[in-house]
Amino acid sequence: MEWKKGTIDGVITQKLVKYVDERGFLTETVRLDQLPEGLQPVMSYVSYTEPGVSRGPHEHEEQTDIFAFIGPGNFKVRLWDNREGSETYGKYMEFYVGQDSPTTVVIPPGIVHGYKNVSKTERGMVINYPDRLFMGWGKKELIDEIRHEDDTTSPFQMES
Repeated sequence: MEWKKGTIDGVITQKLVKYVDERGFLTETVRLDQLPEGLQPVMSYVSYTEPGVSRGPHEHEEQTDIFAFIGPGNFKVRLWDNREGSETYGKYMEFYVGQDSPTTVVIPPGIVHGYKNVSKTERGMVINYPDRLFMGWGKKELIDEIRHEDDTTSPFQMES
């Protein structure tokens, strides 16, 4: 399949506002009144990614990820609509977010996603508010993740 650049149904990007004063800044990263109806985060975690390093691409069968890229660091994000039957199946998106462009990104199930820290020297931080518990209640379930990053023949690559 040849992937075509375009918007993907269900993916939401929301530019964030940093309220800055002499103390530093404050940013609202997630508000239930700004999420699709019925989408509710059930946990959160913070990850740091070293400069030049990618996470993903991978996808979830049931989980929606709600990533907040506020800095430190800047990221290239790539998304592919891998949902057969979707009106945007076969489309991909690529954009830059992070310290220079604070953004929350909502990624529904079936959207392959990955991001790369494009900062030269700065470790990049990402906050995620998924709508599923990692490994389920009490960490007793299988991980809802299909990993593509280790397959060099996968059509999902962070570098074009």
